[in-house]
Amino acid sequence: MFSWRSLSAIYAGELATARAAASAGTIMTLSSWATSSVERVNSVGPGIRFFQLYVYKDRNIVRQLVKRAEMAGFKAIALTVDTPRLGRREADIKNRFNLPPHLVLENFAALDLGKMDKTDDSGLASYVASQVDQSLCWEDVRWLQTITSLPILVKGVMTAEDTRIAIEYGAAGIIVSNHGARQLDYVPATISCLEEVVREAKGRLPVFLDGGVRRGTDVFKALALGAAGVFIGRPVLYSLAVDGEAGVRKVLQMLRDELELAMALSGCPSLRDITRAHVVTDGDRIRRARL
Repeated sequence: MFSWRSLSAIYAGELATARAAASAGTIMTLSSWATSSVERVNSVGPGIRFFQLYVYKDRNIVRQLVKRAEMAGFKAIALTVDTPRLGRREADIKNRFNLPPHLVLENFAALDLGKMDKTDDSGLASYVASQVDQSLCWEDVRWLQTITSLPILVKGVMTAEDTRIAIEYGAAGIIVSNHGARQLDYVPATISCLEEVVREAKGRLPVFLDGGVRRGTDVFKALALGAAGVFIGRPVLYSLAVDGEAGVRKVLQMLRDELELAMALSGCPSLRDITRAHVVTDGDRIRRARL
């Protein structure tokens, strides 16, 4: 059970995560729906930060938000493409999920869109249905390029076909993601989709893995399968609950230490030495059995 101290740490989570990520020399990605604004996160000091964008029906809101992120020094836009509709999150429905009364979606507070209405099911689901643009399409990648000079990463790609289209429409990078497996039951694990995407990308743009990373050995496997890097979510949430900013620093250091140990034990003195030969996938086993 979380204590009030740990809950307070989560509520200040974006700021703590931004400081910890900067200290570790790594990237922090801030959600559109964060409870700290792009300006507040920028105020904690320098750091490499991406902005995860949800596209609203009112495109003027999107323009304002992207421009604010750009002015706050964010380095890229992570366009979320797998959530034009929210999946059926039964835990949220059962618990009638909503934001605590003292919290708002701070990026939208000045637009009177920072609160979620109370409902009989999920306040988040109702908010998404009322605000997020379900007509989101590939042309919107090009539209975003007309309103910002920031590189646009497409978050939510899991197939070779979508990789080809993302490249065609000018994406600067791809994040292989299934939204933490919260959108669709029985969706494949992202690590099982990674190699297909990397193979299709052919080095034309970086491919990142999002989801399921819990240990440094998971990072090692992703790099071996061609990822340029990984994103983590739940480990940060858990570490915030345990010890706030210090917890995030600790989990980032643990992942680094575990990766370095895995590299040493696998005979890899540098990241460049991690190759496809270092992992055996289920697909490899099936192909070998057929020989």
